[in-house]
Amino acid sequence: MQYLLLIYHSEADWAKVADAEREPIYREYRQLREQLSGTGKYLGGSQLEPTGMATTVRVRDGKRVVTDGPFAETKEQLGGYFLIDASDLDDAIAVAGRIPAAHEGSIEIRPLVVMQRASQA
Repeated sequence: MQYLLLIYHSEADWAKVADAEREPIYREYRQLREQLSGTGKYLGGSQLEPTGMATTVRVRDGKRVVTDGPFAETKEQLGGYFLIDASDLDDAIAVAGRIPAAHEGSIEIRPLVVMQRASQA
């Protein structure tokens, strides 16, 4: 089953981390991606730009409204994601616990809805 692991952290706290201190964290992410790739569990993922780069789109009464920034102000912001193939929720939880941001932020686990492909006639 596929799971999206949404990585939340404080952008303000991350901005205070010096480049020299970031490198071991990035190394830990790379090692985790390599380990998961080696077992076929890692399907994709990426770090996201800060929420200041975000754009939110809503359609209300047939009119599109575009605003700068995230959908809502929160203590933690969505900073990236892993898309994994896990055997079950327990397996996904085990992977989420290995994501470096879990130490300071949080990881939201969301199973993907698998759509049945229409058979070709």
